[in-house]
Amino acid sequence: MTHPRVLVVEDDPTVMLAIRDHLEAHGWPVTPATTVREALERFELQDVRAVITDYALPDGNAFDLVSLFKNTEPPLPVILLTGHASPELERRAQRSGVDEFLVKPIGLAALEAVLARFEGSVLEQAARPRRSRVEAALSPFLGTSDAIRRLEQQAVRIVDNRRPVLIQGETGSGKGVLALWLHAHGPDAGGPFVDLNCAGLARDFLESELFGHERGAFTGATQAKPGLIETAASGTLFLDEIGDTDPAVQSKLLKVLETNTFRRLGAVQERRVELRVLTATGTPLEQLVREGRFRRDLFFRINGLPLSLPPLRERMEDVPVLARRLLHEVANIMSRGPLALTEDAERKLGTHDWPGNIRELRNVLERAAILSSNTLLKADDLEFHAATPAAPPDRPAESADVERSMTLQDVQREHIVRVLKLEKNNVAKAAARLGVSRSTLYEMLERFGIERTDGDPS
Repeated sequence: MTHPRVLVVEDDPTVMLAIRDHLEAHGWPVTPATTVREALERFELQDVRAVITDYALPDGNAFDLVSLFKNTEPPLPVILLTGHASPELERRAQRSGVDEFLVKPIGLAALEAVLARFEGSVLEQAARPRRSRVEAALSPFLGTSDAIRRLEQQAVRIVDNRRPVLIQGETGSGKGVLALWLHAHGPDAGGPFVDLNCAGLARDFLESELFGHERGAFTGATQAKPGLIETAASGTLFLDEIGDTDPAVQSKLLKVLETNTFRRLGAVQERRVELRVLTATGTPLEQLVREGRFRRDLFFRINGLPLSLPPLRERMEDVPVLARRLLHEVANIMSRGPLALTEDAERKLGTHDWPGNIRELRNVLERAAILSSNTLLKADDLEFHAATPAAPPDRPAESADVERSMTLQDVQREHIVRVLKLEKNNVAKAAARLGVSRSTLYEMLERFGIERTDGDPS
């Protein structure tokens, strides 16, 4: 029996592999994610119907996600996992709408049994289209610039062709969004869209993810598992950062592209698959070929239909329309009312060269929405850094490096600490300045582990 798809958010690869293998062996298709941002992206791209998420994640925690999952129509069942339980955390999970709170280590059979309790509601959801409050994925062609119009014309010409497509572009320029558009408007739109970011994945893990494995193929392979190539049959397989793949994996991918056949790890029999393969890279593959790090024959195979995404600095006239669309999504995710930018704010966005492209633009808007209680964001609410900033004289260079690597959670924590200091640790005054209730601020202090030493209990 095949169950509805489950989103599993877990940054520990051992735990992720164990949960995924067990659930898929029992008929639950799994969409994996390792961070808050990746979970949000996967949630928008795939029709998941239930969620299992670890509490602590590299760029936030589960509560950054729960409100989104519970504000879909219909709401999704959410199972929260944690290795450090406390009564306060459990109460907060209940208040947030979490359906089940489980403490690690967790028996896989027990986890599946908990998931199965939601079977009736999940199956009922599967009969209806899921409508996210984030209306639709960002169009890859938003804007009026000549560069984006040329890209749209090229994409329209090749969208019906099943040959491999290589999408090239800087980090954050929207390669994944373009890949999804090609799938949604192509001949295999009715099939699955399966994506994998190959960056930083060890050879063994990447091989298992792509090609699957038979039971006993390696230590820990207690069940046979289909790989993403099989999962993408009659649909689209999108491999991001293809240049990071190990040469041994490259040769196996070449065989899939040339013969439409592959073997699971530990298997003797070949399997046949029909699918479209899209790839993307932020590093010029020609350079990797010259350095002997990427197979020349594979490069020629995947580069049959190349598309190049222009960086945001080459289409600055598109920044205002992109900002408005992204701000609309940010407002929905944060469950806030409509957010807008003043004319001065839009002009300020046009003064930055956006080395992080659309992803950086979104981060700037998210940060502004978090730190401002106003619905109209002003120029002063927008903070960004130059592409090659120099540390100011009163701040060491390593401090600037740390700031550039801060997450939104770090920014929010820093701002709360700053406001508390300005208000001499008076929680009531700090809450008023932040535009939140006193109880909400107390919850945020606990969440971020911020200690205070105020003599005023108010």
